Amino acid sequence: MMELTYLFAAAAVLAGALATISVWAPRRLAVKLVALGGTALFLPMAYAGFAQLLALPKPVALEWWQANAEEATVLAASLREDEAIYLWLQLKDVPEPRAYALPWQRDLAEQLQAAQREAEESQTQVQMRLPFEDSLDELDPKFYAMPQPALPAKDQAPQAPQTYDRRAQRGT
Repeated sequence: MMELTYLFAAAAVLAGALATISVWAPRRLAVKLVALGGTALFLPMAYAGFAQLLALPKPVALEWWQANAEEATVLAASLREDEAIYLWLQLKDVPEPRAYALPWQRDLAEQLQAAQREAEESQTQVQMRLPFEDSLDELDPKFYAMPQPALPAKDQAPQAPQTYDRRAQRGT
């Protein structure tokens, strides 16, 4: 969400610079007023456009802020044949999940479905390797199910159950 603020601030500064240039340009007053009116209309339109884009899945090719992410957790996925693979990803250093769209690839869709089935059977999550890179390495799958966590060691000594003594709380 902070990216929206930074992008809008940059757009506002650029619009302000263009408005200043247009006011000081040797033009008629009518042209200057039209330029100022255009600037005044540009700012709410830019903010509305940026806010609208927040609700749409971002193509992975346009991800610049998190482009070096090595892995992401797939929270949800929707496959649209011959259109796109829509993903809801949780990135490691980003607190909120993000929506992305991968270009449609049949083998990638099959890989995702297989990883989802495996994750459901083992009650784990689906991970995505190098989410923003076009990897030519066919050996490593892009999607995989997390391995099940190891069971606790059996050689631990049993502990006595905890009990609550109300008299010990009162100090008597």
